Amino acid sequence: MYGVCLRYAKDQDEAEDLLQESFIRAFKNIGQFNATGALGAWLRKVTVNVCLENYRKNKTTSEHLKNYCLEYSEELDLDNALSCLALENLIQKIQQLPTGYRTIFNLYAIEGFNHVEIAEMLQISIGTSKSQYSRAKQILREILDREAQLELKLLNYARQ
Repeated sequence: MYGVCLRYAKDQDEAEDLLQESFIRAFKNIGQFNATGALGAWLRKVTVNVCLENYRKNKTTSEHLKNYCLEYSEELDLDNALSCLALENLIQKIQQLPTGYRTIFNLYAIEGFNHVEIAEMLQISIGTSKSQYSRAKQILREILDREAQLELKLLNYARQ
């Protein structure tokens, strides 16, 4: 559950707070657990709901309107790059996303929700969900591009 919280949180401290709130909520509502399903799946759902509530509580309009202009033009294939990253490294990259983009990226790419479900959960339009997911992927590509550029520079410097 900590891994779920890390994907939605801006840092480890916030993730720990979300995890604690998730377990408190789970203990308070354990009577609602349906024993026909897996406990882990129910705990995951509780945790995702706590993370989404935190997002809704803290989101601001300005976060969604910021323009992120980066100067790197060479792009990596996101799917291949993500598959090569260690889980911890991937979480760090996702945490760099603005809150709204990070939340939608997690819900769609990791949790498996579709844009209709995400729009209902976050009380946004389907188009907003799709565009923020697209922008989240673009920002992740740019983060990976910057790292690749830096690694190339370091390799070239080491060869000299």
